[in-house]
Amino acid sequence: MGKGLFERFPELVGEADAQVGYSLAKLCLDDPEEQLGQTQFTQPALYVVNALTHLARLQDGQPPPDFLAGHSLGEYNALFAAQVFDFRTGLALVRKRGELMAQVQGGAMAAILGLTPERVADLLRNFAFETIDVANYNSDRQTVIAGPAADVNEVVPIFEEAGARAIRLKVSGAFHSRMMRPVAEQFRAFLAAVAFAPPKAPVIANVTAQPYAAESVAELLARQLASPVQWTETVRFLLRQPEPQFEEVGPGKVLTGLIRQIRAQDNPAAGPK
Repeated sequence: MGKGLFERFPELVGEADAQVGYSLAKLCLDDPEEQLGQTQFTQPALYVVNALTHLARLQDGQPPPDFLAGHSLGEYNALFAAQVFDFRTGLALVRKRGELMAQVQGGAMAAILGLTPERVADLLRNFAFETIDVANYNSDRQTVIAGPAADVNEVVPIFEEAGARAIRLKVSGAFHSRMMRPVAEQFRAFLAAVAFAPPKAPVIANVTAQPYAAESVAELLARQLASPVQWTETVRFLLRQPEPQFEEVGPGKVLTGLIRQIRAQDNPAAGPK
């Protein structure tokens, strides 16, 4: 992750290393202490790699996007690309976010594939799993659940018996669930001291699947920690724009795959774009 980018932007990488107190290149490329899977390390690393990828894209002469969206942590990169805050401020935000979220122990997440969100909700209700929340609405056939690890492990076989494929995610907490509410309040207080600029391009919020308003940045970022990521509706909002074309910026093609699924669900005759 980030290979070829760290040496391309040595000044920014040096600033980032000084800010976090360790080598991000070493963490991303070697991970000698196996820290990359811990959210307090994952979030700054992802933010920096995504930001450098965006800057490299602009440096290579690609046009700026008309709309922006990011999934969970990626929303910070979307806001950075929209010039709501600068590189250093964004890194400070995600570093604090990661530190707070890492304080919440005992949680787990699992992706439920092959069932609709409505069916997932029905099974949780029918089997009285009241501690489990939907964390990500990724597509009509992929829903991520989050909650106490023991409860997630107990409910996974129920989804499998209902015909789903369940994948336990390699994450260190129950993100975007009620377990994050206490630290969301701490994050809200931290955000109150940050000055945000109006977005230069519309950024679609995870919480609402609607564009950010200039005055709503701090509130939506605080709510995002304990609210589900409305990715399906975010993509549908973008699909309603004239001649939508999507470009995934950053490592991996997970979001491209989800966009393809949503497009196919809503319009089976449409080809991938």
